[in-house]
Amino acid sequence: MLKELGITNFAIIDRLNLAFHDGLNVVSGETGAGKSILIGAIGLLLGERASSDLIRSDEDAAIVEAAFDIGPHKPLKAKLHGMGFRPGRELVVKRVVSRSGKNRVYIDGNLATVAMLGEISEALVNICSQHEHQVLLDPESHIDILDEFGNLGPQRSAFTALYEEHQGLKARLDELAAKNRNRAEREEFLRFQVGEIERAALKPGEDVSLQEEKKILSNAAKLTELARESHEILYGQEESVLGQIGRVTGLIREIRRIDPNVKVSDEEVKSLAIQLEDAARVLRDYLNKISADPARLEEIEDRLDVIGRLKKKYGGSLDSILKTGTTLKAELEGLSSAAGDLESLGRELKAKKNCLQELGGKLTVERRRVASSMEKAIEEEIHDLMMEKARFNVSFKEPQLDDEHEPLIHSRGVDHLEFYLSTNVGEPPKPLNRIASGGELSRIVLAMKKVLARAGSVGTVVFDEVDSGIGGATAEIVGRKLRDIAKNHQVICITHLPQIASFGATHYQVVKSVTDGRTRTDVRILAENERLEEITRMLGGVEITDKTRAAAKEMLKAARRKE
Repeated sequence: MLKELGITNFAIIDRLNLAFHDGLNVVSGETGAGKSILIGAIGLLLGERASSDLIRSDEDAAIVEAAFDIGPHKPLKAKLHGMGFRPGRELVVKRVVSRSGKNRVYIDGNLATVAMLGEISEALVNICSQHEHQVLLDPESHIDILDEFGNLGPQRSAFTALYEEHQGLKARLDELAAKNRNRAEREEFLRFQVGEIERAALKPGEDVSLQEEKKILSNAAKLTELARESHEILYGQEESVLGQIGRVTGLIREIRRIDPNVKVSDEEVKSLAIQLEDAARVLRDYLNKISADPARLEEIEDRLDVIGRLKKKYGGSLDSILKTGTTLKAELEGLSSAAGDLESLGRELKAKKNCLQELGGKLTVERRRVASSMEKAIEEEIHDLMMEKARFNVSFKEPQLDDEHEPLIHSRGVDHLEFYLSTNVGEPPKPLNRIASGGELSRIVLAMKKVLARAGSVGTVVFDEVDSGIGGATAEIVGRKLRDIAKNHQVICITHLPQIASFGATHYQVVKSVTDGRTRTDVRILAENERLEEITRMLGGVEITDKTRAAAKEMLKAARRKE
């Protein structure tokens, strides 16, 4: 349950710390005092959209935080553990909305996401407001409400999981079928491409080595000329370099006989001569190997043409050709086995569909059983709410058929249903969105909330605008219903009707005031005498008389007697 709510710089609330209690908490105040701001603040903690418009003027950020008692709520704790949190008995949730856009969410002091808040919100607080009325009017939501009433969550989850598996198989089958329709044409094209690449018998790096060999063969004459001239200069000519070195060696010896201090040794000159002899020998051998081979040059050019054409078709490099060949070959092998896979998947899909139909049939049986109980329970509640002749009906539609003339399966089963209502004797039931007035709808929502509350696990239920379109004796009955719900859940009810407010175990008043030229909203718990004054105000409006105060006192006493 919601233990404490803290609000800072939110709308026209400056700073507010509010403790809530067990049972029925009623909130009242003048129109425009800011009662709806509380709903907005709680909604933020449940993951609703944040806007900088919510921030109090001249402030940089708004903060909303709350402490919840979740001690007995094992499923919620398990979900929090799955998110990486380690909650104790108390859970603290905080939302910071900043003008800079750097909004933050915290769960037990740890950074979290708005999506995480959304996941845990259903177990913390359920807000029953005008939005709830719209949900009730939407036939698409009716199957969810029925399943919630009947605790059919496990059966439905099992069906949904199986449905998702079925849809995954169907998508794969459709993809394979599409491939199979063009299989022959694609297979022929792939065989051509794979054959073209395989016939080329390419080797990694082959194009580089061929280019080098082509360069040499294309320049054979020039290379021969250069090598011959180099060898002649070093060794072959009468005045060759090696011959000149021999003469230099003799001259250096003569110098050294005269001047031993000359720093040129025989070994240095001899070493140089040896190196030049090696170079001359290499050039001679290279000269003997060089040969113009037009046939080999033509062969290389043809090979490079083949590789060039394949590069243009398959990626621009020899490596990409080889990789493409591997990929195309794998696809070709896959196409060859596609027919067998298609048949196998078809059998698997059929089996899965049979299981879905069987599970969907069982879910339908359970829903029809639950619908009967729900109709009875809701009729009892709305009869108590001064709609004695009303009849509530869960109408199951004829199932839509698929291409095989079998019931069309959807993620929630095979059922299509809608809530119907008849408010007058002799009138057939009609869809809620065509018959219910505002007051009737408020009472139906309340009736459903009370019925659903028996099975629900949410800690706190907030009612806003539940008193729309009602008054008098009906309002008193609504108050009693709210108190009944509060026996199993903490209830927070925002109301403008004294008949409802008088049933509260704790009464809060929302007050708007102006201080130093700024409007602010405060909320405070009323003491017993203050509560009497507030009920009196709600009864009498602007002019308060002793009779009005006496009536308020009697209303509070009557509410206590009916506990």
